[in-house]
Amino acid sequence: MRSWALITGGSVRLGREIGLAFARAGWNVACHYNHSEAEANALCAELRAMGVDALAVQGDLEDEASCQSIFDTTVAITGHALQCVVNNASLFVPDEGADFDEAQALAQIKVNLMAPMRFGKWMAALHGTSAQSSDKTTEAGSGTAQAMTSAKPSVIHVLDQKVFNLNPDYFSYTLSKLALERAVSLQAQSLAPTLRVNAVAPGLMYLSGPQTQDNFNRAANANLLRQPINPADVASSVVFLADNASITGTTVRVDNGQHLVPLARDVMFVVEELFKS
Repeated sequence: MRSWALITGGSVRLGREIGLAFARAGWNVACHYNHSEAEANALCAELRAMGVDALAVQGDLEDEASCQSIFDTTVAITGHALQCVVNNASLFVPDEGADFDEAQALAQIKVNLMAPMRFGKWMAALHGTSAQSSDKTTEAGSGTAQAMTSAKPSVIHVLDQKVFNLNPDYFSYTLSKLALERAVSLQAQSLAPTLRVNAVAPGLMYLSGPQTQDNFNRAANANLLRQPINPADVASSVVFLADNASITGTTVRVDNGQHLVPLARDVMFVVEELFKS
């Protein structure tokens, strides 16, 4: 039977690209959303038209009970055929150390760090007994018959090149992503040999916060290759990590070398200052 991938924040932007990439590779897709129900249902219809099965799952990632419901609802359909969770959803709120707000910081930590930790724990419990996994997947999922991936199940975190190219903007968001980057190695060690844990670290791909289109068009070229990052390249890297049986504890930086261009502030603000000057 086909393998399933659960993608958090899977209905729009990069999450949508990741879902399409998994479908092209022959995976079924569970698309998590919080508020974007219409987009999630539209994507699922598009994926089914590509010949795979798809499921839209709603839930709030800040709440542990809601995260559990997202996972349980998915597993009720997929069983042990759930072979990958992609922690793509992020809460991204501008702040700096000087105006640090504890409640807002905790909200970002819950979504950007704690939810991925929960899904990793539950995936490890789901696949903890290999014999049970192989027995139960025969009834899971639907679609054209296909061999399950030979790679061990995995969780894949979506990071940010900012964790390798620090600046003080988006202070709480960056803290949460720094912790998640360190968790790649820690989870890979603690959840082995049951699960593999990897990550991708993309650069600027979409309009961000208060950014204007003109600012984005300039900022998107502020990398070594002097060209915008193609979200489809990030998505295909996620599928590569899901399919490759020999990779764990690794982060792939898909950012056109943006992490090697040190900036004193977030690229959006640097470009804005250049406009003024």
